[in-house]
Amino acid sequence: MNRKFKITFVSILFVLLAFTILILFFKNNCKADNENLYGVYLGMNPEEIEDRDLAQTMVIDAQYYTEDEISALKDKGHNVYTYLNLGSIESFRDYYSDYKDITLGIYENWEDEQWVDVSSAKWQEFISSKADELLAKGVDGFFVDNCDVYYQYPTEEIFTGVSDMLEDLKAKGGYVLINGGDAFVTEYYNRNQSLDNVLDGVNQESVYTCIYWDDDSFGINTLEDREYFSDYLNMVMDDDKDAYALEYATDSEIEAEAMEYDSDMGYITYVSHSLELK
Repeated sequence: MNRKFKITFVSILFVLLAFTILILFFKNNCKADNENLYGVYLGMNPEEIEDRDLAQTMVIDAQYYTEDEISALKDKGHNVYTYLNLGSIESFRDYYSDYKDITLGIYENWEDEQWVDVSSAKWQEFISSKADELLAKGVDGFFVDNCDVYYQYPTEEIFTGVSDMLEDLKAKGGYVLINGGDAFVTEYYNRNQSLDNVLDGVNQESVYTCIYWDDDSFGINTLEDREYFSDYLNMVMDDDKDAYALEYATDSEIEAEAMEYDSDMGYITYVSHSLELK
């Protein structure tokens, strides 16, 4: 082999190797950064959460935290969002009996929960008041669940109810992160060509992973569902809103695959090892 050609060949190999190492380095760093950005800890009480290595942005159920406990989290540099159930109500909430009369039906796979008629004035007033109470505790925003009530009950009254409640939350000044809600969010965007008045970001559960509800185990989502939810989050990002993914996995390989996929797509991701989000 010609010496000059040999040196050139070795140089090319060296450059390719260095480039590959650089890509892997940045990819691993991005994955590590993504893992520390976002965490959903709805199943943890204030005592349990003290012992965790917490993400920068965290979701808790602030109804069970004091103002001092939330302040302590913020003093450590965390952005604290609270769970807020806009479209359904759980039987364990101490206010359940006050709103049982406006429930619409049992929530599939969650038998202690019922969908709520969000067009009801008393429900809208309650959620607005509850949001004020939580903001007074010091939370930075809301993780708004069950806007999917519009998917279950696709009437104009339900659409208007969800819209009015989200616009009210946005007007309060906190960050509004909707969990799921693809039917409502897509319809709202198609009507208004902007999501500015109702949300700052969307969290989608089970983009890469899936839940097998018959035994509460986890697996990999179908390609069709993955593409559907990815298209949804991409639409949200195209409107300059944030996209989050909440995945479920106990298999370390699936967890790594989910983190890699979501990171490549530009989603801020948390992988939970339990449905209870502990």
